[in-house]
Amino acid sequence: MEPIVDAGDFPASRKSAYLNTASVCLMYRGAEASTTDWFKDLTENGTLTFDEAAEESVFEGLHVAAARLFNARPDDISVGSSATELLASLAWAVAPGPEANVVGTEITFPSTIYPWARVARSTGFEVRLAEARNGYVSPDDLIRLIDSNTAVVCISDVEYSTGQLYDVAKLAEAAHKHGALLVVDASQSAGAVPIDVAASGVDALVAASYKWLCGPFGVAVLYLAPHLQGKLDPGLVGFRSHREMWNLKADRVEYAETARRFEFSTMAYGCALGLTAAIEYLLGIGIDRIFERNKRLADLLIEGLRERNAEVVSPQDEKERTSIVAARFPGADPKEIARHLSSRQVVVSARRDVLRFSPHLYNEPDDIERALDEIDRFVRSEAD
Repeated sequence: MEPIVDAGDFPASRKSAYLNTASVCLMYRGAEASTTDWFKDLTENGTLTFDEAAEESVFEGLHVAAARLFNARPDDISVGSSATELLASLAWAVAPGPEANVVGTEITFPSTIYPWARVARSTGFEVRLAEARNGYVSPDDLIRLIDSNTAVVCISDVEYSTGQLYDVAKLAEAAHKHGALLVVDASQSAGAVPIDVAASGVDALVAASYKWLCGPFGVAVLYLAPHLQGKLDPGLVGFRSHREMWNLKADRVEYAETARRFEFSTMAYGCALGLTAAIEYLLGIGIDRIFERNKRLADLLIEGLRERNAEVVSPQDEKERTSIVAARFPGADPKEIARHLSSRQVVVSARRDVLRFSPHLYNEPDDIERALDEIDRFVRSEAD
């Protein structure tokens, strides 16, 4: 398996077998440089260079890059400090009434459903969560929860604990059949799984930067479908919310007619420049190429885990697979295994009752072998 990146682009990949992208990525060196260059310039020059025109246009490059990543238009993209922030603003904008319901899954990452649960406490709608069986949610069970009162179906494109990938187009069809919106948290897919919002029919999508996009903390993006852009009143507003952000009058707010109405405030702008660099880098390699190579690494891992009698709980159906691999080891605490591996510079996570591995484009087959060898070492130490 040939490398597809230069190891120098990810310096930390030389220090460990890093199989933990689903938690925090190894940041692309170019993203780090773009981020820190902005802070350095601000330190040395202040608004001599980062003037009002520069601040107003600071997101333009990220609008273009994220639009390419999702097969959208730059006007469909909004930038914020975190995926949770953007999703919370969207949830308050939609604010379903007391007769409505919002559908999700019980194993989704909490931040995907918490914003809706918070709004529900104010407006009184029902939150319905599809149950998981051994870490797996049947898409049919999820669809059965959707009815004529469903306002929103909100899911993670990829479940964080097991790597289950949903057929988003199928869920969008089911939601739209009942007049509901499909909102997707792509934090565990963007940068590692091909995403086409135009083909899938997604109504809104958020993605954090610091996982598979190989960017910095402190920035995220929102895709908002054109049919929603002139209708929603964002839950979070500030001086950037006005369509002419430097027309600083407090007695009115006139939103942009694009997704940018969800951009509301100042932030650590250098992080947006870092994410732009990271997305452009990934697009240069090709998301399809990254996806297929990552799954080949996962294949090696799954084969080795099964040889060691581990129970692999990630989906086996090719259409539902990603490079997140979750496994259980009979009689072993996944937290103890994770701690042992970490002490040997093999980085994974314990999530729920499983050990989670998540290789990405900077990993090599040697990283997989090293992880398997250290699991063997752990088992031997426990037997002694």
